[in-house]
Amino acid sequence: MINRGSYVWQPQKMDMFRKSRKAQDKRLYVWQLPIRLSHWLNILCITSLIITGYYISNPFMHAISEDQSIMAMMRFIHFVSAHILIASALIRIYWLFAGNKFARLKEFLPFTAEKRKEVLCFIKFYAFLKKEVHHPIGHNALAAISYSFAYFMIFLAILTGYALYSESHTGFFWYLAGGWVFGILSDGTIRLIHHFVMWVLTAFLIVHVYIVWLNDNIEGNGLISSIFTGYKIYHKD
Repeated sequence: MINRGSYVWQPQKMDMFRKSRKAQDKRLYVWQLPIRLSHWLNILCITSLIITGYYISNPFMHAISEDQSIMAMMRFIHFVSAHILIASALIRIYWLFAGNKFARLKEFLPFTAEKRKEVLCFIKFYAFLKKEVHHPIGHNALAAISYSFAYFMIFLAILTGYALYSESHTGFFWYLAGGWVFGILSDGTIRLIHHFVMWVLTAFLIVHVYIVWLNDNIEGNGLISSIFTGYKIYHKD
């Protein structure tokens, strides 16, 4: 037994509690295959876009022979990753209406009093101002808002990216995809927004990994493994 001030940690009792709790646990299929597929495509594509996008804006490697074209390769990877990300986003949008109850649109609309209260509770929890909070089986309200924000950032990246791409590709499709933005914003502003979104998504990935790790360790609900298997652990308290 270890006494830490007013808190007494008793490993034996904690082990007994965990074993008792584990016996009552139930595995629930939460994340369907399209959700998991979209999640990993997003991670891979956003990571690729951040690395290649940073290189395009600030080349940190240089060719050592005339046969090499690092910038062309980076731009190609950037464009391919962007279009895979668009396909992934379309899958996720479709699954807002075709998925199970944990993936549907209403999970991302925290307009009820209960959802607003949940947002505040999780803000306090992640800021270490609240020790315990109820973890829903699917997304909590704060996570839903953060994912909605991330997709909005992705939309801005796509729009401004197509706008920049339309500078060297003319035609009705490219104008419709993003060229029209030049009628509202200057070239410099569009580039600034595109670059800013890169840093926002970089910060989002870092915070996302931390929060997933924190939730999995505190709640013990198999959150990390669930994005591979689809199953989360429900504690029947």
